[in-house]
Parts: sequence; C-alpha cells; structure tokens
Amino acid sequence: MAGSRSQNSGPRALRPVAFGADPSGERMARIRRSPHFKDGVFQNPGGTARIRPSGSTRDLAKIYLDKDSRSRRAPKGTIPVHPTTLADISRPPATGLRLTWMGHSSVLAEIDGHRVLFDPVWGERCSPFPFAGPRRLHPVPLPLAALGPVDVVVISHDHYDHLDLPTIKALAGTDTLFAVPLGVGAHLERWGVSAGRLRELDWHETTKVGGLTLTATPARHFCGRGLRNTQHTLWASWAVAGEEHRIYHSGDTGYFEGFKDIGAGHGPFDATMIQVGAYSDFWPDIHMTPEEGVRAHLDLQGGEAAGVLLPIHWGTFNLAPHAWAEPGEWMKDVAGEAGQTVAFPRPGEPFEPAGKVPVEAWWRAVSGPVAHPWRRPRIAEGVAGTSKGDLGLAGER
Repeated sequence: MAGSRSQNSGPRALRPVAFGADPSGERMARIRRSPHFKDGVFQNPGGTARIRPSGSTRDLAKIYLDKDSRSRRAPKGTIPVHPTTLADISRPPATGLRLTWMGHSSVLAEIDGHRVLFDPVWGERCSPFPFAGPRRLHPVPLPLAALGPVDVVVISHDHYDHLDLPTIKALAGTDTLFAVPLGVGAHLERWGVSAGRLRELDWHETTKVGGLTLTATPARHFCGRGLRNTQHTLWASWAVAGEEHRIYHSGDTGYFEGFKDIGAGHGPFDATMIQVGAYSDFWPDIHMTPEEGVRAHLDLQGGEAAGVLLPIHWGTFNLAPHAWAEPGEWMKDVAGEAGQTVAFPRPGEPFEPAGKVPVEAWWRAVSGPVAHPWRRPRIAEGVAGTSKGDLGLAGER
C-alpha cells in the first residue's frame, strides 16, 4: 500500500512474522479519520469494553488448574468429524445457500452462486508459535487445497484463532479477494497478499464481490497479535447479501444493543453464524454465552424466531474455563425454549438452511456430563428484550 514503510527495515525486520505488521502511512491516516477511532484507539459500541480478565487472578488460575475443570475442557473421545469431500461441496446447493462449518469460526458459505470463506483457520494451533498455545481438539475436515476456489475470504479481526498465518499464506497463492476490517490489511500485505486483492472496510462500509454485497458491521471486542496491543486494527461482524439470500457472521463479540440496528439495516437473515463459546464471567464484555447468542440472533431477526442459527467459536480450541461441550448443550436448551431453529453440524458437515438442518447433539457421545444449573420456565414472547434474570438463566457456573 502506498505510504507504508519497507517490510524489511529497522525493528520491523526483527518482528516475528506471525505478529503481522502495524498499520502505517495512508492506512494509518485512514484509521485516524475513522469516526470509531478516538484517543488513539478504536472504540467499542456502547462505550469501553473490558478486554482484560476481571476479578482475581488467583481465582482465574484456580479454575484453570483445578483437575476436574481441566478434564471437562477436552472431549472424552474422538470428536466426530464429517469426512468432507469435493463431492459434498462441488455441486451447487439446491436452495442457493449452503453452509459448511469447518470448526471454531471457520465457515464456507455458498450463497447465490458465490463462495465465501469466513475466518479460515487450518493451523494446528491458534498461536504465533508452532510449539505452544491452544491446540486443535479435532483435525480439519479437509485439506485447504481440497476446498476449491473461493470468491472472497472474510476476516472478522486479527486474533490468532481467526487470522491464521499458515492459512493466509496458502490462500495468498490463489487469486481470491480478502474482505477485512480497517487496519487488518497490514498483516495480510506482510504475508504476501497484494494490496489490489484487499477490501479493507470500516464499520458500515460495503464492498461488492460479484453479485454479493459485503458490509462490515459493528462488534464488541478488541484486537492485537504482538507484545504491544495498539488497538489500531478494527474488529467487525459481517453481513453478506446475495440476490436471494442474506447471511451474518458475528466474529467475536459481546452482546450489545446494536444487533437490533444491524438486523434492521441488513436483515432479516436466512442464517446467522453466532459466537457462543470461550465465554466467562471473567470477561463478560467480549464474548457471548449461548443465552446471549440466541438473544443476538433474535435481535438480528427483528425479535422473531426465524432463519437458522449456526453456533460458532466452540468445540475446536480450548479457550475458556467452561466445559468444551457446554456451548452446544446450553445452546440446544435455550434455543429450544425460544422456538429457534439451530444447526448442530459435525465439523465439515454441509447443510442447507432451507433444507434438512442437522440437529443431533453429537457431542454427547464424547463428552462428560454438562451441568444444567437452572430450571427455567418456558421462554415467553418478547425474549429479545429480556435479561438473563428474566429468563431464569442467571445460572451459577
């Protein structure tokens, strides 16, 4: 990009390549002009979000080191992965929309004749180092090269479990386009993606890829890859509209009232991909619980139980103190009481939201018991505007 510093000069040359690159030059000037950039950092909707764990460090360490807690954070057996083949994803979807969850937040969306790949992470660890950091609980369903061509890769933010160096370097050798939040393009350029293949957007900005309109929409989260977190790269959710279908990918986010505005402006959606894992009372502002994920989906749909919700950001990496299967188990309960259709595909299992939706609780075969610490009444109408307490979901964890 014009105005950027040499990739091989000064201290930058000593920076680990997995850390990416800081925005500079015209990219940084554009960041400073953003209405969402204030006091030297990007701002969250609704005010400051706590990005560091709250509460006692001792209490957090105690939970992580507890023997019983550790055992619940991994499956008891082999996670069933659908052996995705080219035949699964080569023929066009009969309904015009097909989703394939590859694990965590990675989803291949085939929508109205186009192929969109969200947050692709094919690496073994979500870490800057190949020898340390959270490791996969299941293999990728198919090699990246077997996925076939995609029209656009969409990135929600620059954390390691969403922006994966080996995956991006492999995709850099293709001719796909990349849609990324403002500032994230600096990382991709350092890793070999040319500026001409980048669509770098601020919130509420749109870009066209073939017959698709992609819009970067707000999220409540944060950014950072290196030792210093400058908050100079934006995080986003994404609304994608084709000729016949609309889909939404939340990226990582805490719950906030802005879901209603996103739905009003870009919905309703045939399917939403909603982050419902890696939550904790220690960081309530930046990740959603299953209860909040259902509420977000209903907000996006104008308060109605409509479309299909695909839970993401769970089941692949151990990133929080909760049991690894808890997001799926709790989501099944909460969505069932709300009357909301939720898809529970095995990693790699394609499905069409307008067709047969996978609903089997496949994790139960390889999971220890998951606590259900509440006894709820049936969720009443108007759930989208209620609180956890109103739902009887205060749930001691």
